[in-house]
Amino acid sequence: MSMPRHERLPAYRVLSHLLVMVAVAVVLGVVVAGLAIPFAGVAGLGARNVAKTMDSLPEELDTQDLSQRTTILDANGNRLASIYDENRITVPLKGISRTMVKALVAIEDYRFYQHGALDLKGTLRALVTNQANSGVVQGGSSITQQLVKLTLLDQAGNNKVKRAEATADTYARKLKELRYAIALEQTHSKDWILERYLNTAYFGDGAYGVQAAAKHYFNVNAKDLTLRQSALLAGLVKNPYGYDPTKFPDKALERRDVVLDRMAQLNVIGQDKADKNKDKDLGLDVQEVDNGCLNSRAPFFCDYVLAYLMQDEQLGATRRARLNLIKNGGLTIQTTIDMNAQADADAAVADHVGKKDPAIGALAIVEPGTGAVKALAQSRPMGNKSKQGETYVNFTIPKEYGGANGFQPGSTFKAFTLATAIDQGIPLTQAFNSPSPMTFDQADFANCPGEGTFGGPYVANNSTGTGTFNMYSGTRNSINTYFLQLEEMTGVCAPYELAKKMGVRLTDPKAERYPSFTLGIADASPLEMAEAYATFAARGLHCDSRPVTQITDSDGNVLKSYDPTCTQVMQQSTADAVSDVLRGVLQSGGFAAAQALGVPAAGKTGTTNEQKAVWFVGYTPHLAAAATIAGITPAGQPDTLVGKTIDGTYIYEASGSGFAAPIWGDALRPLTANGPYDDFVYPTGVEGVGVTSVPQPPPPRPGGRGGRGGGGRGGR
Repeated sequence: MSMPRHERLPAYRVLSHLLVMVAVAVVLGVVVAGLAIPFAGVAGLGARNVAKTMDSLPEELDTQDLSQRTTILDANGNRLASIYDENRITVPLKGISRTMVKALVAIEDYRFYQHGALDLKGTLRALVTNQANSGVVQGGSSITQQLVKLTLLDQAGNNKVKRAEATADTYARKLKELRYAIALEQTHSKDWILERYLNTAYFGDGAYGVQAAAKHYFNVNAKDLTLRQSALLAGLVKNPYGYDPTKFPDKALERRDVVLDRMAQLNVIGQDKADKNKDKDLGLDVQEVDNGCLNSRAPFFCDYVLAYLMQDEQLGATRRARLNLIKNGGLTIQTTIDMNAQADADAAVADHVGKKDPAIGALAIVEPGTGAVKALAQSRPMGNKSKQGETYVNFTIPKEYGGANGFQPGSTFKAFTLATAIDQGIPLTQAFNSPSPMTFDQADFANCPGEGTFGGPYVANNSTGTGTFNMYSGTRNSINTYFLQLEEMTGVCAPYELAKKMGVRLTDPKAERYPSFTLGIADASPLEMAEAYATFAARGLHCDSRPVTQITDSDGNVLKSYDPTCTQVMQQSTADAVSDVLRGVLQSGGFAAAQALGVPAAGKTGTTNEQKAVWFVGYTPHLAAAATIAGITPAGQPDTLVGKTIDGTYIYEASGSGFAAPIWGDALRPLTANGPYDDFVYPTGVEGVGVTSVPQPPPPRPGGRGGRGGGGRGGR
């Protein structure tokens, strides 16, 4: 049974093109411009066999969305970084200058709007012209045919086998390309094909598509390309590398002039105009578009953005799918980074820790009430670790995003016990005699329900004083034995769980949830600590850290919004009381008084056991920041800071107030200088608020039996 006419029609059209090509081959005895099917291969084919062969080929070319570069923006909409496999920005035909369109058509396929998929007349003319000029002056393939080849190469990606198939000089490949070209002409307009070609073509030096090329070579948009600029770009598509103006300016100039002469020959422009432009230089204004985070103004923040998005399953079912979308989807990623805050953070860290020092200095700044990450800075710049003073490890963020393990935060963890005690109704006037050393029986500390009990002796020391203290004075002086006694009242479980709710990634209770938890034995990153303390600034409202606010696709449509994710994790009065206590650390007599700002602020120092890391975590009502300096060996292992020279200063004794707090102060001082003068809310309904004096000490408590210990050294 014969096929219906509408099903046979494509094969007949293909056959007519093949017969024309055969005729050309017969007359000339050659393969015309590499397009015609070799005569020897076609001569033995009957028309019926050719039609059958064509019918077996796919009818349409799968024109998927073109790969486009993704742009990461700062909070003010300025470009922070670009991510791409191919540096391309697609634009509509109306967004490309008519001069550029005319230049390309003139040199590549001047009869584009008059012929179908194959231009026999143009092919013959190209052959004669090229032979007369002893080289390739005019293209022989139609723009449609070129688009097919470019598309097949693009779809092949880095697959060597598929790329070889897309460029093989075989009968099958040429038949396939011709079939696709005819299908494109049947299903798409000439303008669509031309627009697609201009956005697909490679223009050399990493620029794909005319818009990227215009910005790269001339720093203009495609719609604003001038005649000489258009002629240069139009000439590049024939040999993007050989005519690359950044590598071979003389050859590029020669090729540009060929295009100008061709335009004059076709009366697209006058010869006088062509000659006038030929007298001009290339007029380059090369703009580099770095790929990735390495050369970004905030490389580690950029790194965090990518890691954050790679965990978002709404952007793709697999990591590979998410990476493909980010690198090729033409996205615009709006982030939270404040470049003023970033500059201040970078300067503050660099002023206190050298990039080649045997330590890491790091700082994270977060906005309370939104979780917006404003800045991430560290002392070692992004780069190959084989170069001294460089690293690809992001020490500012949690390990789950590809960061380091973090560092023990020391006495900054005491704030979690403080908040728990206040939330449980323990008055701020609660006093304990706090000697040093002091032996604790860990069986006296309640664990989480069903998790068993602690046991054994634990001997704790104070490095910042002894005596009787309440919550105000015990915090201001960072008394270890005071907070261990307070934790006996609260139990270990409650402050541990509160820290998790406030953003600290605690994942191993068997190693972290011990009485010494309050002394900061669990590792944490600066971002985690800034996020946690931002909860106090926001009056108990915890907001997950987020570096991104919105993603739009290549057409400007919102793909996803990242709104604040917040939960009230403690009473407002509890957070207010914590702020009232912690502000004493920055007031006269407090360890960090030297870092007082021009606006109300609160915070806590921290120094770990063996002085391997020092911390200061503090906040205002509008900003929270965590600064740390941590000793590190050449192999990347934690190491004591004592005996090291950091930023030219030999360290005899390390402290959070003396080393980490100045980073915090130097970063926040300029950021808050012109900001609003808002105070913390004074706590109401909290027993003992404002009572900083300590009553007569109770009788000394006896030492207990003992158990597992470790942890912080104190909090100066």
